[in-house]
Amino acid sequence: MKQISLLAFLLMTFTVVAQQYFFRLDLRKVQNDKLTVNCLVPSINSDEILYHIPKVVPGTYSISDFGRFITDFTAFDKNGNLLETQKISTNSWKIQNAQNLYEISYKVDDTWDANPKDNFIFEPAGTNIQVDTNYVINPFGFFGYFEGMKSIPYQVTIFKRPNFYGSTSLIPIHTTDTSDTYQTESYMELADAPMMYCIPDTTFLDVGGASILVSIYSPNHVLSSKFMASQIASVLEAQRKYLGGKLPIQKYAFIIYLTSSLGGSGLMGALEHSHSSFYYLPEVSGEHLTQTIRDIASHEFFHILTPLSIHSEEIHDFDYINPKMSKHLWLYEGCTEYFASHVQVRYGLMELDDYLENIRRKIETSRTRYNDTLPFTEMSANCLETYQQEYGNVYEKGALIALCLDITLRKLSDGKYGLMDMMLDLSKYYGKTKPFKDHELFDKIVEITQQPALKNFFEKYVAGKERLPLQEVLNWVGIEYIQERKIKDISLGNIGLGINENEDIIISDVSEMDDFGKKMGYRKGDIIHSINGRNVTLQNAMEIFKKLISQSKDGDKLVIEVIRKNKKGKDYIVTLKGKLKARERIQKNVLLPIENMSSTQNKLLRAWLLGNEQ
Repeated sequence: MKQISLLAFLLMTFTVVAQQYFFRLDLRKVQNDKLTVNCLVPSINSDEILYHIPKVVPGTYSISDFGRFITDFTAFDKNGNLLETQKISTNSWKIQNAQNLYEISYKVDDTWDANPKDNFIFEPAGTNIQVDTNYVINPFGFFGYFEGMKSIPYQVTIFKRPNFYGSTSLIPIHTTDTSDTYQTESYMELADAPMMYCIPDTTFLDVGGASILVSIYSPNHVLSSKFMASQIASVLEAQRKYLGGKLPIQKYAFIIYLTSSLGGSGLMGALEHSHSSFYYLPEVSGEHLTQTIRDIASHEFFHILTPLSIHSEEIHDFDYINPKMSKHLWLYEGCTEYFASHVQVRYGLMELDDYLENIRRKIETSRTRYNDTLPFTEMSANCLETYQQEYGNVYEKGALIALCLDITLRKLSDGKYGLMDMMLDLSKYYGKTKPFKDHELFDKIVEITQQPALKNFFEKYVAGKERLPLQEVLNWVGIEYIQERKIKDISLGNIGLGINENEDIIISDVSEMDDFGKKMGYRKGDIIHSINGRNVTLQNAMEIFKKLISQSKDGDKLVIEVIRKNKKGKDYIVTLKGKLKARERIQKNVLLPIENMSSTQNKLLRAWLLGNEQ
């Protein structure tokens, strides 16, 4: 066995391949919550050159300005002499005498500790520096590129503590107890591969011939990677079948950071990458997180289809400084969001009633929170600025576009061809290295599916202002869509419920409390201890509330014990009593299976829900 030092390894490689970046990042040397980045640069023939840190990164659809977190930018020739540099914008530095440039160096502050009021970056897209504990390295927050030189190879060496492990989809070309070296063909490939360094808790799965890494950081050891992997495995197996029996990747990494408190963004969620996804989720018991894990993991994993295999020119050669956005967010996010729940109902991971409720919420949210008649292509192309507040509709109306398109394809093909078939055919035609032109996509879909009627669908409901024909389309599969109806049900007082840090069920909102709630005497912050003599826990709360509302009738007694704090901060139990009263209210966007559906409806329903495997 031949052994050489890491320095000798780097110098030897640098001699052989000059046109390459050589980055170094030492996680053991944190100063003032910052890390120093060093880079031996590729050869440059111009008098001056621009160095960029991304302003926008794919998948976020928002302006991040990672250059805000860069300080002490310096440049040197091979003799260690300083070269003149000038910061010309938030994310760009100009270097003079660039033909003599040998090395650059700068410090990076993490985004997670930034002021939440200053354009805070969503945690899964950001960076974290917890000294000797945890490091979240989204490469676009640490490493940049020279103007016109983001398509040449990158070599990155991360120095670490001996007991640390780097979780990433990248495979090291060289590793020791104290360092890992990664090689990528371009900046795009590097930026697309987040890393998390910490004491490892990892589990590997083999699904359809693909190696799946599940890595977790749980500061209080509430959840393990083994548990997370068990929840993800069933979804991945369903996705393997959904995708035709094989996963189109060889390795994938689920990188999961759990937190016991909200971060600066106030949000939880994940960010997708071609061969990995990074999660920022609450550190709560597995019973509470199970469906959340399945939903988010299912969504992010489906991004291996789009934009990995199907994407526009704008994404293929992404401009990190002055990006041009694609018109087809309905494809990237909408279809992905739709597949994430549709796969679960198809393979028994979600009940039909829960799936229809999922659709109902999307209809409600799309029509109350967003501009439902704004052309989706127009919103997508201008989501960075003009329509930034409308971007969230990609997960609502975007998924509903996919729903209508899927059922429409099934109807046009007598149930034999659906949206996933269309996506797989598109990926065969385009693939990872062949982007589509934005203005040609609709025509290409018509050509590939051989369904001219789709052109009218796209013009009216995706590029046009017309609302989706949900009532008509859902009726094709035996689902009745009632836009509005009056119902009578039992109210517990119209209070908001939440979960505190101890995983107690609490009354979180009383701002819209009705007369019954006022008579009961609820207070914000009350911990619900028991209902009609039955203790309430995080595990049984949903079942207790559902049963109470569905089985109670007007005049039934309600006894709730709540825990409050007295003036000295000590807990005491208060018993709240009242008689339940039925209320009449308007229920909107109701979805119900038609009891006596026709044979045609039943056939199409089975084709839609079960696909070609029925």
